[in-house]
Amino acid sequence: MIRPFRGGGAIDWLIVGLGNPGRQYTHTPHNIGFQVADELRSRWALGAPKQRFKGELCEGRVRLPGGSEQRLAVLCPLTFMNDAGRSVGPARGSYKLGLERVVVVHDEIDLPFGDVRSRLGGGLAGHNGLKSLRRELGDEGFWRVRVGVGRPTSTDPEIVSAYVLGRFRQSAAEVTELVHSACDAVEGLLEEQTG
Repeated sequence: MIRPFRGGGAIDWLIVGLGNPGRQYTHTPHNIGFQVADELRSRWALGAPKQRFKGELCEGRVRLPGGSEQRLAVLCPLTFMNDAGRSVGPARGSYKLGLERVVVVHDEIDLPFGDVRSRLGGGLAGHNGLKSLRRELGDEGFWRVRVGVGRPTSTDPEIVSAYVLGRFRQSAAEVTELVHSACDAVEGLLEEQTG
C-alpha cells in the first residue's frame, strides 16, 4: 500500500509538525504537531527519520484512504518552536514547493480540546511557531491543521505558557484520539486538494 521512495525528485506535499525538541516537552499541548507527525510517519510506514533541514525528515510515496497516491515529506523542525522557519524555509526551497503545498500541524489554544480545523492562510493568533514560518517563508499562505488543545481560564502570558508547556490535563486515551483525528484531517485535506 505504501512504498518509501529513495533519492531526489520532487514531492507533492511537505507536512510540518510543530513542537519543541527535548524530553520535557514530549507530552505537552505545544508538541501536538510532533505527535501528529510521528503518527503519520507510522500510519504511512515511512520508516525512521533522517536529520535534514535542522529537523527530522521522512519521505515516501503514500496511497491515501481515498485512493490518490502522493509523494510526501514529513518534517519536525528541531530548532525550537520560535525558530521553526529556519528549518521549514530551506526544506520548502529545496523541494521547490509553492506555499499552498506546505501543511503545518500545530496546537491551537483558541479551539476547544478535541476540535481540529484546517485552513489556508489567515492570522497567526500570536503563535510564535507560525510567526517564524511567515518570517522565513515570506507569507502566511500555507495550510494549517489547527489542533484544539483548549486554553486556561486566564489570559496571563505566563499562565498560558505554563499551560501549553505543561502536561496534558486530558487522559492518554483522549490525547491519542485527538492525534488520530488530526491525522485524519491531514489526509482529508491532501485528498481534497488533490482531487
